[in-house]
Amino acid sequence: MKRIVTLLALLALCFQGLAQDYGVVDISVCNIRRNPTYTAEMVTQALLGTPVHVLGVEKGWPQIQTPDGYTGYVHRDGIVRMDKQKYHEWNAAPKVMVTALFSIVKSHPDQNGDTVSDVVGGDRLCFLDEVRGIDGRDYLHVRFPSGREGYISREDAMPDDEFRETVRQDADAILETALKMVGFPYVWGGTSPKGFDCSGYVRTVLALHGIIMPRDAGQQAPVTQRIDTSAGIDKLQPGDLLFFGVKETGRVRHVGFYMGDGIFLHCIGKAHLNSLIPGDPIYDAGNSPTLLYGGRFLHLIDKKREINTYWTNPYYLE
Repeated sequence: MKRIVTLLALLALCFQGLAQDYGVVDISVCNIRRNPTYTAEMVTQALLGTPVHVLGVEKGWPQIQTPDGYTGYVHRDGIVRMDKQKYHEWNAAPKVMVTALFSIVKSHPDQNGDTVSDVVGGDRLCFLDEVRGIDGRDYLHVRFPSGREGYISREDAMPDDEFRETVRQDADAILETALKMVGFPYVWGGTSPKGFDCSGYVRTVLALHGIIMPRDAGQQAPVTQRIDTSAGIDKLQPGDLLFFGVKETGRVRHVGFYMGDGIFLHCIGKAHLNSLIPGDPIYDAGNSPTLLYGGRFLHLIDKKREINTYWTNPYYLE
């Protein structure tokens, strides 16, 4: 009898594992690795509140797929696994968008409250209500995917409906956000204000405007409208992406934002400004000669399947 009960319990766990094939990121920034070990290469990151598909589990590490199609392994504490119903309830619940680059969720509506978690720009939490804090400030009462609750300053976040109505998705606003992260460090695989690689920088900036782009520079390039720069940069506009790489093969290896007047913003070592124009004090002699073309994309948001938003990406609608 004991043996039968044990077998039934194992079967129940198996079926539970099969049923829980969804998840939501439960920490401010979740590292996604190529293999199921801490020492494996970090290939990308996912932000708090991101819905993911769980493809399987290896050595205790869930293998997930993110809304931009990237796959990799995360530590089990990085996500909350859910069945289809719980996943749908999370997606359907009202949200709060973190708009500050960095903030802290407190245990009480008070700056002196205990820390529940750090958060970064682009993180999303369930919205419970808005309260006046003990310290006289306004706070948003929020819930994490795991059920933890806390309070974030109204100055650092806003309800998703309000964010959707007020967020700007034009070149000036996006470049303004990109400039706020000048000096932030290069981190291979990074896609958050804590650090990013070149394409992760693009991805992070756009996420703060509700825009979801493909992860890698080589994936971003083909979904944009190509702007020919073979005869010069006159056709480029501020807000275009610049793609650099191997001219003989056309392979894209680097990406940055075009600011106008030959200036571009990119991340190598750290996020910083450089120039495409020889003789300029900030001329980038290493990358500028490898410019392949520009990529225009703002007019393609929700027009191309690969360029969408938090409100139209299929993972957020399931």
